[in-house]
Amino acid sequence: MKYHEPVLRDAAVEGMAIQPGSICIDVTFGGGGHSRAILKKLVDGRLIAFDQDLDALENKPDDKRFELVHDNFRNLKFSLEEVKAIPADALLADLGVSSHQFDVASRGFSIRFNADLDMRMDQRSELTAKEILNFYQEHELIRIFREYGELNNAKRVMQAIVRARVIKHIETVDELKVIVAGCAIRGKEHSFLAQLFQALRIEVNDELGALRDLLEQAPNVLRQGGRLVVISYHSLEDRMVKNFINTGNTSGELQKDFFGNVIDLKFKSLTRKPIEPSAEEVLSNPRSRSAKMRIAEKI
Repeated sequence: MKYHEPVLRDAAVEGMAIQPGSICIDVTFGGGGHSRAILKKLVDGRLIAFDQDLDALENKPDDKRFELVHDNFRNLKFSLEEVKAIPADALLADLGVSSHQFDVASRGFSIRFNADLDMRMDQRSELTAKEILNFYQEHELIRIFREYGELNNAKRVMQAIVRARVIKHIETVDELKVIVAGCAIRGKEHSFLAQLFQALRIEVNDELGALRDLLEQAPNVLRQGGRLVVISYHSLEDRMVKNFINTGNTSGELQKDFFGNVIDLKFKSLTRKPIEPSAEEVLSNPRSRSAKMRIAEKI
């Protein structure tokens, strides 16, 4: 089963600072590229990986040091308690959608293929993009298009969808593309559709909610000095990660005590600016072009 080349693989594994006997966590297993690189560095330790996608289970390496948890990483602490893997030494998250999920037309993630509007990363969940488009209220559609897709014309897109769904339920990728065709700026149609599909995907999978849960649990599962490595692919994710590392919360507001001392900091940033892929990596792996990686150490 074809998966993408792991983005920033060597830099991510180096950032984890793996030592003999380390307990490492890969919360986004996917094709297993990062996990296999971690196992090459790991001596007499353990690697616990997470993935909610059934397809990912087929990539499990045959290694006694490796355990795969079929669950959303938002259940991180509970799952690690179950396998007695707390405190861990390093945690890696490679966020977003894998190339495999984009390339399988039936999953409905890609604007390249006509397919049912699904977009579920976990095929056991009930909410699909089709449900959102046909049954969400007008203000809910505006919210997700504006917040998650960062579309300036969110209201106009909503109106086009609402007009169309009154006549017939919106079922497929091609139907949606026809419905919203008049909303895109000429010459920027691809960018517009990418933003629209991003908004729907984030809502279907509650991606930002899951990321918030992951970040809030990370300090509770890592030892003092443990490493947090996060690779994100759009500004919404990167902002949350940056805020949490710098302030201890995803809103980015420093908390202070009565005397004005900063409190609730959980991590020390080890990357003043996010690490980005080299030009060579972007050329060989176009998916990496928007990647930003941040590394932090638990205080």
